[in-house]
This record gives sequence, C-alpha cells and structure tokens, in this order.
Amino acid sequence: MSFTDELKSAVTPRAALLVIGVLALQLLFIASYVGALHDPKPRDVPFGVVAPGPAAEQASARLGKLPGDPLDPRVVDDEATARKQIMDRDIDGALIINPRATTDTLLVASGGGTVLATALEKIATQLEAAENRTVRTVDVAPASPEDFDGLSSFYLVVGWCVGGYLCASILAISAGSRAANRSRALIRTGVMALYSIAGGLGGAIIIGPILGALPGSVLALWGLGALVVFGVGMITLALQAATGIVGIGLAVLIVVIAGNPSAGGAFPLPMLPPFWEAIGPWLPPGAGTWVARSIAYFEGNAVTGPLLVLSAWAVVGVVVTLALSARRKADGSSVDLTSRSIA
Repeated sequence: MSFTDELKSAVTPRAALLVIGVLALQLLFIASYVGALHDPKPRDVPFGVVAPGPAAEQASARLGKLPGDPLDPRVVDDEATARKQIMDRDIDGALIINPRATTDTLLVASGGGTVLATALEKIATQLEAAENRTVRTVDVAPASPEDFDGLSSFYLVVGWCVGGYLCASILAISAGSRAANRSRALIRTGVMALYSIAGGLGGAIIIGPILGALPGSVLALWGLGALVVFGVGMITLALQAATGIVGIGLAVLIVVIAGNPSAGGAFPLPMLPPFWEAIGPWLPPGAGTWVARSIAYFEGNAVTGPLLVLSAWAVVGVVVTLALSARRKADGSSVDLTSRSIA
C-alpha cells in the first residue's frame, strides 16, 4: 500500500473535519480570552453619589463626564440607601460627599471583585486630589482574606461547569453520543441529576468547610452547584443528541470559550469589553459566578435572574434531549454511527 493510500485510510474525511473543528476552537479560545481580558477598564460602572442639595446633581454630572466613561453615576438619597443598594447589587460603589470637611467617603464591595473595588478607589482618589480633598474607603461587602481577588467563586463555578460537560461527554463516549430511545435518554438524565447532586455538594464542602476560601451557606452553594452542573451537563447532552460527537465541541464553545472569559471572574462585568459584558450574564459560568458571590458576600440578594438563566439551560437541555430521542425511535434509528456502542 502506498503512503497516499495509507494516509487516506488513516485520516478519514470525518477525522479531518473534526481536526479542523478543534483548530477552530483553539483559535476561538485564544481570541475570546485575550479579547476579553487583555485590557480591562471600568466602563459605565453603576455608581451612587450622596451629597446635600444641588451638590449631588453637580457631582453626579461631573463624574458622568470623566474620560472613558468609567462611571454611570446616579444620585442616592443618603449613605444608608447607598449601602443597601450596594448589598442589593444595584450599584458597585458610592461616593459620600461631606461639604463640611475635606475628606469624603468611598463605599466599595470587594466581594463583588477586588479588581473593580481597587479601580473605583483609584478613580475617586485621583478625582479628589484634583480638588485638594482626600477620600476614605469603606468596604461594605469585603472579600474573605482567603479569597484572593475574589476569584474563589469563579473557579468554583468553572469546576462545576467542567464536571457537567465532562460527565455528559463520558456518557457519549462510553455509550454513543445519541441515546437510542427515550428510556435511554431518561436514564442519562437521571445519571446527570445524581452526578450533579454529588458534584454540587463536593464543591460546596471543598470551598467552604475544608479550604475556608468562600463564606456563605453550604446548603445554598450546594443547590447552586447542582443546578450549574445539571444545566451544563444537560445542554451538552442536548447538543450531542442534535449533532453527535460534535456536540462536545459546541458545549466547549458555549461554556469554556464564550462563558469563562465573560463570567466576571478575573474582572467583573463592568471591566469587560461590551460584547463579553453583554453575553456573560446569559451563560452558565457568568450566572453561576454572580449567584456564588451573592451567596457569599451579599446576603443572597439579586439571584432570581441568574437562577432563572441556569434553570432555562437545564430545562432546554432536558426537553431537547428527550424530544430528539423520541424522534429517533419514531424514525427507527437506534444505532449511533458516531460510536461502536448502541446507546
């Protein structure tokens, strides 16, 4: 057999297409991570301003005209309201102006991301220095000393996401990427649910009682973890049911390539470029990271929207997986050509 014949036998057209697909994922990975994280700058950060009388509107207008539009200022009635809005995650910081003294107070929340809190402190310090004033920083929701740069919640969610699509991928590799019928699809869904419960609990225990890296309710984190793992796992199963083994690559595209850099982990959402800031809250890593930080540092506030996002991924995954398995049975297709096994 000639080398050309050997090459054709060893590298089938399907294998070549898969390799090209992997190359595309590799390049997209580089473009997404570098594009999102290479030049973080605060943009339109929700920011409160407290001052007596017309001074509040004047200060807000001045902050809104800063070069690069780092802040999205809005007048807040008083310091107590500003603190509440920060804890409700409506704003990321606030400046309390005291016209009777030369020192103002900056409220930040490093639990939402220490990088953003530091950026707000830098902006306020420079602004105050230009007017011969000083600023005192108060951390309303401080990150744990064991949670460097507020990254523990992000890596916890990343671990849950990895577990979700790896478990679904193993089911595909071991028993065929497409379930042969609805019963097999239900079994896979049940396995995914049990794995999610175990994975969610394990992550919550490791991040909390064992490492002490993240405060907050272990039960709440367990529930979040189970939902993240199940949502990612089921959407991976759904993509595999629709496209075969290619579904694993599509899951990586959604969760890893698009989801991780836009999650607000290394840099909170207001510091990301517009595209990544826009997609982050709608993908599992971003929604999960937001909820994990809320549980740990913000008394569980502002979690309804992200939990609905995670639930939607899970529901869509279950519905598509079961629907496509039922259609395969109706078509009489029980053998998955992408695997030697019968699912």
